[in-house]
Amino acid sequence: MTTLNKIFSLIILLTLTVSCGKDNDANFTLKGHIKGLKKGIVYLQKDGDSSIVDLDSMSITGQPEFTLHTNIEEPILLYLKLFKNDGEEHYIPFFADKGVTKINTTLKSFSYDSEITGSKHQELLEEYLGVMSKFNSQNLDIIEASFIAQQKNDSIALDSLDNLSNNIIKRKYAYTIQFAMNNKDNAIAPYLALYEAQHANPVYIDSIYNNLSLEVKNSLYGKKLGEVIARRKSSD
Repeated sequence: MTTLNKIFSLIILLTLTVSCGKDNDANFTLKGHIKGLKKGIVYLQKDGDSSIVDLDSMSITGQPEFTLHTNIEEPILLYLKLFKNDGEEHYIPFFADKGVTKINTTLKSFSYDSEITGSKHQELLEEYLGVMSKFNSQNLDIIEASFIAQQKNDSIALDSLDNLSNNIIKRKYAYTIQFAMNNKDNAIAPYLALYEAQHANPVYIDSIYNNLSLEVKNSLYGKKLGEVIARRKSSD
């Protein structure tokens, strides 16, 4: 073997060692399949202090499967981003925990066709979003009916539909608060209080926080919720 060949062999060996080391150090793996994708880049991302942070990425060149890795300390919302150079953003948010999560979706409806299997937190998030989807569907029906009522100058119908819309908003908040209270031992509870019920009555947000288990209070979203409550009380 020539000296040059030895150098190339050493470089390849070092590259493989670094790559394997990265995979071995990671405690979270995302495996996925995007039907119909021939070329693009997939990213594993998380929320940073002021911007989205890339954790891992992989180029797709013919194969629809991908595997991404990272290290997470606790359950956290992550994002699968697809870049396919079409000028649009394509994201799938999901709740990750240590171990393996799988996402199967399609190129045609990347965000809407996704099937996600993995953590208990993701199962709870999907259960919650399923109910929210029904509320949103009802609200769309009200919006359509309101448009027709406006065209007919039917003020009575508009008032009735406005009351129905406000009632749906109240029901959404009520369900979110109850769902968080019922899952006080899961990071989904403070997450929902932070991002889905932030405009609810502060009394209910305080109740969610006070009922969290000690472990969840000390989690990423538990600490953030505690900080939000502390800032609110200090400004009162």
